[in-house]
Amino acid sequence: MAGGSDAVENTLSCAKCGKPANLQCPKCVELKLPRESAAFCSQDCFKASWSSHKSVHLKAKLSSPTTETPGEQNSSMGNDGWLYCMRKGQTRTAKLPHFDWTGSLRPYPISKRRPVPAHIDQPDWAIDGIPKIEPNSDLQRVVEIKTPEQIEKIRETCRIGREVLDAAARVIRPGITTDEIDAVVHEATIAAGGYPSPLNYHFFPKSCCTSVNEVICHGIPDARKLEDGDIVNVDVTVYYKGVHGDLNETFFVGNVDEASQRLVQCTYECLEKAIAAVKPGVRFREIGEIINRHATMSGLSVVKSYCGHGIGELFHCAPNIPHYAIGVMKAGQTFTIEPMINSGIWRDRMWPDGWTAVTADGKRSAQFEHTLLVTDTGVEVLTARLPSSPDVFPWLQRS
Repeated sequence: MAGGSDAVENTLSCAKCGKPANLQCPKCVELKLPRESAAFCSQDCFKASWSSHKSVHLKAKLSSPTTETPGEQNSSMGNDGWLYCMRKGQTRTAKLPHFDWTGSLRPYPISKRRPVPAHIDQPDWAIDGIPKIEPNSDLQRVVEIKTPEQIEKIRETCRIGREVLDAAARVIRPGITTDEIDAVVHEATIAAGGYPSPLNYHFFPKSCCTSVNEVICHGIPDARKLEDGDIVNVDVTVYYKGVHGDLNETFFVGNVDEASQRLVQCTYECLEKAIAAVKPGVRFREIGEIINRHATMSGLSVVKSYCGHGIGELFHCAPNIPHYAIGVMKAGQTFTIEPMINSGIWRDRMWPDGWTAVTADGKRSAQFEHTLLVTDTGVEVLTARLPSSPDVFPWLQRS
């Protein structure tokens, strides 16, 4: 699961033209509407959008989402508890939120939160949605050298994560919903004795992220059925024996057009080339340079708002990779590399749910991720594909 942006204030795009924006519609601020759909780069763009934009205010007044305590839903709304997600998972509504969607994809209602058996070891956000140790840890500033005992736990957890992602890959086809994929991830994680790390992390309502087509990352599994020609990224993180293991892959759904195939393969290659450079003494920032070079040569762009991260006993910690980490790699460090590559411009926007990041131009995005261990001589890919992993990528298919 991707780490956050290093400059949230600079990631907003103008709702009219897509340029960087720092002006806010005052009425939207008053109504506490999502900042992403209320941002403009200039008064001219704001005035030009006013005739259509003002309808947002009316719909906001007519809509009255219900706020709930974490893990609860108002079952009197929607169909058997299926509701749209709002406010980063803290609110549900029965109506499709208003938004100037950048592409053809729309959110669908989500199901109730899936239960976790009491015997499963759970991270500190599992009950109330709030991480306590992670935000204030010294490991947000210092890159930890893991002990042999920690490394073995992370290795075991990453193996489980790989098997969980492979289970999800086997069910992907036209007609399946991303909620059904989430159910597979949830049950496979629980069956292995693990906890799905994203579940209730800062109130994220599901056990994995499913990012379809123009969704860059943090897509919420919902009732939408995958369609022939879609691409979907499934991002899995497992918490087991006190540590996390994180990985994701982008899959083809049925018959996918050539441009999307090239996008997904180039993203895979970006990750492989970055991994090949990992060894003691390499500067962290070189990872971003490698990814950017390969994507740019292919006519694609690299998302800047989200990045890889350190991992271990904390879900997200230093270093932040690849965008702005300082220092060099040392044996015993564990972190993720997760390039997000767009077929159009690199800028992103946020859906009203507060989680789903999409391309600003509505074009497709792909992502791949591995958790890595820096060794004395190079790198170990802790979430590497197994001999049993399904053959889903044409460029890797075994004879």
